[in-house]
Amino acid sequence: MYLMNVYVLRSLKDNRFYVGMSADIEKRIQTHNSGNVKSTKGYRPWELIHQESFPDRITARKREKYLKSGYGKQWLKEKYN
Repeated sequence: MYLMNVYVLRSLKDNRFYVGMSADIEKRIQTHNSGNVKSTKGYRPWELIHQESFPDRITARKREKYLKSGYGKQWLKEKYN
């Protein structure tokens, strides 16, 4: 069994956040920072600022959706800005 991770990246270029989900966070961050993700390419470099692990994809997806919601974005701003 593997863990699914929900992660939050912050752009060092303009301080914007990116929320994602992956089983292999290190590899995924490298993908973001190498410019291979269309939605994050223009805001590189990225740093990992938050990570949560979940036992399954369904639970991780629910948390990811929350962090992408208005309330989740507000929580991130209050915690990391």
